[in-house]
Amino acid sequence: MLYSTTTPQQKRRALREMLVPGAARQFPGTFTPLSAPLIEEKGFDGIYISGAVLANELGLPDVGLTTLTEVTQRAGQIARATNLPALVDADTGFGEPMNVARTVQELEDAGLAGCHIEDQFNPKRCGHLDGKNMVDLQTATQRIAAAAQGRRDEDFLIMARTDLRAVEGLDAAVDRAKALVDAGADAIFPEAMKDLGEFATVCDAVDVPVLANMTEFGKSALFTREQLASVGVAMVIYPVTSLRSAMGAIERTLDTLSADGTQEAAVSQMMTRARLYELVDYAGYNSFDAGIFNFEVPQVHRRNEPNTRPEEVTDV
Repeated sequence: MLYSTTTPQQKRRALREMLVPGAARQFPGTFTPLSAPLIEEKGFDGIYISGAVLANELGLPDVGLTTLTEVTQRAGQIARATNLPALVDADTGFGEPMNVARTVQELEDAGLAGCHIEDQFNPKRCGHLDGKNMVDLQTATQRIAAAAQGRRDEDFLIMARTDLRAVEGLDAAVDRAKALVDAGADAIFPEAMKDLGEFATVCDAVDVPVLANMTEFGKSALFTREQLASVGVAMVIYPVTSLRSAMGAIERTLDTLSADGTQEAAVSQMMTRARLYELVDYAGYNSFDAGIFNFEVPQVHRRNEPNTRPEEVTDV
């Protein structure tokens, strides 16, 4: 009820303990606190919060327009809605090294378990787009060193993302990954790998956990968890999957509403009222105030079961 029963410190420790080579822990992405308990209920290992998704939710492209305040607020809202650890995309750290240190502290205060910081400069690009602008090695390592120096909880995970593969090739990306580890990175995010062999090369080159980004429509094929585990990957993220799924469903329903003049044909694909109430834990709040949950909730229906629209509860 209300928010998670697990403290941020416990989540950070759990994240540290689960990230071992070959574990391939699955972190679905989300853009809303409502889906965080759903991800937890389905048995996933953690939550991923994409900077691109947070920008897109605001109707913006992923070119570095969001601010530290916007990202921290939304990421904190998501993190506190689940007992799972949440990793957030902190883009380039929102400024120079001192700003990066502040970014880490703000994310700590918001309850995040970790963040990743990349080696692009603005206007930045989505990791699987061409034409990225890369900072030099000194700037990249200074960002990570500042993040490590700024954190107050030693369990807060500082992950370094490098986009150098798409610009200078795999060997250059591996060399940078090693330098980022030396600067203080606890884990490495090698962006836009082309195949499993490239993931294996990075995993073999560094002695920290490695993340694989399984985003749709990207440079990498959508490898299975087992395939990624076999080459040593510790964490797998699916950053935009939830947003794309949700927006696809919204668009289809709007098309139905426009064409038919009613949403009736789309209702069977919607989450039922009962299931929604279950996710937000109406019943749990009754322990604080019996006036909150003083109605009968219809039986919960799962996917592929008939949807019901009981008359005893009225949406407002």
